[in-house]
Amino acid sequence: MRKSRAGSFVARTPLSLVASIVLPLALGAPAAPTSAAVAGATVAWRADTLTITVPASANLGSGAAGDTISASLGTVTVVDTRSGVPPWTATVSATNFTTGGGSPAQTITKANISYWSGTVTDSSGGGNRTPGQATAAQAVPLSTSVTAFGGRKTISLPSSTSWAPTLVVTVSAATATGVYSGVITHSVA
Repeated sequence: MRKSRAGSFVARTPLSLVASIVLPLALGAPAAPTSAAVAGATVAWRADTLTITVPASANLGSGAAGDTISASLGTVTVVDTRSGVPPWTATVSATNFTTGGGSPAQTITKANISYWSGTVTDSSGGGNRTPGQATAAQAVPLSTSVTAFGGRKTISLPSSTSWAPTLVVTVSAATATGVYSGVITHSVA
């Protein structure tokens, strides 16, 4: 299951970023409990649900070529209503942010987009919860999919876990002016 996180840079200076939401199409029965979240709505494909939700959009601020921009994505929440005490892992990935034709000067690569989850901001139900990157010093580039958070219920009752991740975008001095688009995707299994 996947949920994408959208954000945008508002143009104070000539450089801005916009991200969009993506919902992948799943055909056939999934091998593991899955669900998808779209702008706060959750569609469950199995009775024992494990869901993830993120805000529909975020303002990542603005900046100029050569800047580093840090902004919160808002609250991400995993809700586990499955029976038993199975573990879960939330992952996050990104696309490149591009503008225009996506030439090298019109691309901020996902290797220049770092993520840190922070710690739990809200929770209910018992269980263990482990942030992927508790502090800014542990931020990781989104050049590949990375673990955002993990958890396990301690009893067979519903539980929820929320965190407010931060994106750090490093903009090259050679980056062209424009509105940049990309997608940040959170998944849980």
